[in-house]
Amino acid sequence: MKPEVEIPPSLVNIYKELHDDCGCYIPDNGYLTKWAKQGVLLLNTVLTVRAHQANSHRGIGWEEFTDAAIRILDQQDRPMVFLLWGRPAQMKKSMLHRNPKHLILEAPHPSPLSAYRGFFGCKHFSQTNEFLKANGLEPIDWQIENRAEQKTEE
Repeated sequence: MKPEVEIPPSLVNIYKELHDDCGCYIPDNGYLTKWAKQGVLLLNTVLTVRAHQANSHRGIGWEEFTDAAIRILDQQDRPMVFLLWGRPAQMKKSMLHRNPKHLILEAPHPSPLSAYRGFFGCKHFSQTNEFLKANGLEPIDWQIENRAEQKTEE
């Protein structure tokens, strides 16, 4: 999202877990291009929603699209990490064919409604980096900089 957009509550909780897990400071924005450039894909099972109506677009076709993306990623013959946060994501676990090169981690969704049920303290970010390093890959630099420090090139 653009740096000037208010940070959604779930992302605030992701930042809190990053702080506790990896020591990242909590940035003032949700501009995650830095993660994308490192290969991080944040994928909800449904990609749109009516404002303030959770799951309002469930069942209109997004699931087929995101399922196809998951199948393609699962077929990759290189180490990957799948972070399944929340029940809808965890229901996709059966689509992952237990490729021994992949790491699958599960936790409750980071939303304010469920973050205290196990998302906080899950340490998925450090576990991801440990797995990547153990497989000869670069760890993710999870620190998102404050707006004043960012280059907002697209």
